[in-house]
Amino acid sequence: MLGTALVFSLTARGHAGDWQLTDLLVPVAMLAVFPFFEWIVHVFVLHWRPRTLGPIRLDSRLARDHRRHHVDPRAIPLIFIPWPALLWILPVAVAVALLAFPRPGLGLTFLSFLTALGLGYEWCHYLIHTDYKPKTRVYRAIWRNHRQHHYKNEHYWFTVTTAGTADRVLRTAPDPATVTTSPTSRNLHATMPAR
Repeated sequence: MLGTALVFSLTARGHAGDWQLTDLLVPVAMLAVFPFFEWIVHVFVLHWRPRTLGPIRLDSRLARDHRRHHVDPRAIPLIFIPWPALLWILPVAVAVALLAFPRPGLGLTFLSFLTALGLGYEWCHYLIHTDYKPKTRVYRAIWRNHRQHHYKNEHYWFTVTTAGTADRVLRTAPDPATVTTSPTSRNLHATMPAR
């Protein structure tokens, strides 16, 4: 779905023309913001603790699937953004692209780069959870950062596509040697037995 969205947005961007300097600035700004966006979504959406409001239980599909992902981090279907979520995420992204920018070409630049970031996120996340061994220093740092989140302590290291950029700024990238291994990293929000 992301690949199709990328092809359509790039094709539409090419047809729109009207290239300006801001078409370079949007991707630069998005690259700067993306680690923080990733962190916010991971902390507040994916690690959402289910709540009850009267007779209604508030627990999104994304949060439920993410808890399942923590239980079994190597299960391939749980690594990717659930396709039902993409059924609303992609139309919202198109609406933002068409309504929030001063000209259609700039909105399509945003949409093209957003879908490319999404594909990059999915590929990076997939490789982290497979047997692939990082070959570069940069990717090894990214790989280690996310694996620490899953296997060391779920309260830290929330970024996936950077080596803790937002985690460092937002103070969720401590020295792993100073962090105790969490008994709930594989079972988010589990109640710990009294000692």
